[in-house]
Amino acid sequence: MKKIDIAVFVLGILTFLAISLSLYMAFIYTPLERTMGAVQKIFYFHLPLAWIGFLAFFIVFLGGVLYLITGSIKWDNLAYSSAEIGVVFSTLVLITGSIWAKRAWNTWWTWDPRLTTMLILWMIYVGYIMMRNAVDNVERRAKISAVIGIAGFVDVPIVFMAIRWWRTMHPLLITSKGMGLAPSMLTALFVSLGSFTLLYVYLLLIRVRLGLAMNIAEEIKIRLSDKL
Repeated sequence: MKKIDIAVFVLGILTFLAISLSLYMAFIYTPLERTMGAVQKIFYFHLPLAWIGFLAFFIVFLGGVLYLITGSIKWDNLAYSSAEIGVVFSTLVLITGSIWAKRAWNTWWTWDPRLTTMLILWMIYVGYIMMRNAVDNVERRAKISAVIGIAGFVDVPIVFMAIRWWRTMHPLLITSKGMGLAPSMLTALFVSLGSFTLLYVYLLLIRVRLGLAMNIAEEIKIRLSDKL
C-alpha cells in the first residue's frame, strides 16, 4: 500500500471518530435549549455545513486563480472536486436551515436576505457543475470554470455579511460580546466544526485522486481517437 493510501486510510478513521464524537456531543453532551428544544441541535450541524460550503467555494476560487496563472489542469481538477463537495454541503445547509425555520418562524422558507443569498450561491455553483458537463474541450472548460468559480465566490462574503447589512430574521451568532452560548454548547460547536473540516479534507483527497484518474483516461481516449 502506498504512503498516500495509508494517509487517506488513517484520515478516514480519524474523520469517522471525530464525526462520532460530534454526534455524541450534539445529542447527548449538550443540554436542550429552552426555547427551541430538540430542533436547536440542528445548529451543531447547520453552522459547520455552512462553514464547509464557504471553505469549499474558496478552494474553487483559489483553484481557478491558480489555473489561470499556471494553465495546469491539476488546479482545475482541484477546483471542480471542491465545487462538487461544496454543492453537497450547501444543499444540506439549505435543508437544515429550512427545518430550523419551520420551528423558529413557522414556515419552511422565507426570503430572508441570508437565505436568499445562500440560495443564489448554491445556484451559481450548480450552474458551474452543469456548465462543465456541457463543454467537451478540456482547456475551454477549465477556463470558463475558473471565471465562474472566481466570480461566484464574490457571493460568499455577501452571504456572511447579509445579517449585518440588511434587516433579517436570521439570528446574529457572533457579536461584540461573543457567541452567547453555554460552555458545553460552544465546545460541541467547535468539535463539530473540526470534525466536518476533517470530513471535507478526506472527501476532497478522494475526489481529487478520482479526478486525476479521469483526466488520464480522457487523455488516453483523445490519443486513441487521433490515431484512428
